[in-house]
Amino acid sequence: MRYLVTGRQMKAIDQYTIQTVGIPSVVLMERAAAAVADVVEAEKKALDSCNIWAVCGTGNNGADGVAAARILHNKGYQVTVILAGDQEKGTEEFYLQKRIAQNLEMQLVEWKDFLPGRCDILLDAVFGVGLSREVEGEYREVLEMMNQANARKVVAVDMPSGINSDNGQVMGCAVCADVTVTFGYEKMGSVLYPGRAYCKKVIISDIGFPPQSRRAAGVAAYTYGPEDLKRIPERSAYGNKGTFGKVLVAAGSPGMAGAAYLCAKSAYGMGAGLVKIMTAEENRQSLQQLLPEAIVSSYSNLSETELSKRVEEECAWADVIVLGPGIGQSETACLLVREFLMNAYVPIVLDADGLNVIAAHSELAQYFTENIIITPHLGEMSRLTRQPVSEIQKKLVETASGYSAMYGIQCVLKDAATVVAGRDNQCYVNSSGNSAMAKGGSGDVLSGVVAGLLALGLDPWEAAVLGVYLHGTAGDRVREKKGPHGLLAGELAEEIGYLSKEG
Repeated sequence: MRYLVTGRQMKAIDQYTIQTVGIPSVVLMERAAAAVADVVEAEKKALDSCNIWAVCGTGNNGADGVAAARILHNKGYQVTVILAGDQEKGTEEFYLQKRIAQNLEMQLVEWKDFLPGRCDILLDAVFGVGLSREVEGEYREVLEMMNQANARKVVAVDMPSGINSDNGQVMGCAVCADVTVTFGYEKMGSVLYPGRAYCKKVIISDIGFPPQSRRAAGVAAYTYGPEDLKRIPERSAYGNKGTFGKVLVAAGSPGMAGAAYLCAKSAYGMGAGLVKIMTAEENRQSLQQLLPEAIVSSYSNLSETELSKRVEEECAWADVIVLGPGIGQSETACLLVREFLMNAYVPIVLDADGLNVIAAHSELAQYFTENIIITPHLGEMSRLTRQPVSEIQKKLVETASGYSAMYGIQCVLKDAATVVAGRDNQCYVNSSGNSAMAKGGSGDVLSGVVAGLLALGLDPWEAAVLGVYLHGTAGDRVREKKGPHGLLAGELAEEIGYLSKEG
């Protein structure tokens, strides 16, 4: 597990460490500079020459850059420090590092006087985590010059300049790094897109921030890594199919069996003991052939009373319910959603058409309980919130958190970097997965994975978070085998079953 911080939280951590704990700012800065210099040296190994440009602003990020340039200079590297911004408006730390560099007779030049030549490694230390407004004027010219330098490697200090550290948005113009060396904790903007694409490889350097500083700053957001595969629940040696939970998948309108199949197969792959598919009669034969391990409970031309009674019976059977994949938005679909929400006392994963029914009949949201997990993609979230997709993309965390808080549910907002929000300000941002997974049926697999984890006994929050991570990890592994284009949702469902080998 890795914590994620916003720019404001990182500043609070920094100040608490300096002012309350008592670690001097210059000590933290020297550690940060040493970490950056180490990365530059590592990158140099792949190059036959090493002409370094260190482009430095006048804030503490620029001070980090000047200090790193000094360490490299003392090791014999050819380093030019290019100064950006008003030199009369620097921080104390910047002036300190600049004086040291001058005393060592390093090559310092203001960017307007700089005559570009060959650049092997570009060190980006203009803005860091504090940027909150559009990059304009002289600074924009500086960033454009950096992007046009044709450097063989770009190393960013803390964050690529021009990327908002809170949400990953490009603030008008930004530097695209090959490696980003960030200090203490990974920044939210390096996990969310498009910031993740600009950061590329992120190296988190421990420069001495104590855990007390993180707690004082109220940091709660996090992401998972390979070590978190151990969170998959162990399977008791003394158990039976009932021990490992019963999942009901209410999915599939006539002729739409695929979503039900992928969801049910994934629930089994994740470890559920029994899976039953409640679907339209037209899907029975194909589902029994595709997944003979599943129980199929079909319906056709039932009256409202009969369907309501059937739902009650299925709710009494199930330990977990997946509601919505492929059910359409007919009157029958609306009735199914309403009856399941009214009658279920077990966790529900509400997905796909189930969400579209809620969007069209907002009064049904009154039946939401803390056991509900919704899994909308951006289009479905747009319909639920009446916000345009373009706005949601700019504020994924705020949108998911707001909807979750409004109804007291878990919200899995699916995007290139999926956000999971829960009550009590819980926030998870996923760092697994890739664009090869952007295929029909991928969301159905995710619903089945989450349902399988619920069946194994995880609570809704834990199941949602771990399910998202495992789903993305399965996608990464299939992509590694097949490349970026050939992945199919069924292969995700197949791969899920292998992940528990490493748990």
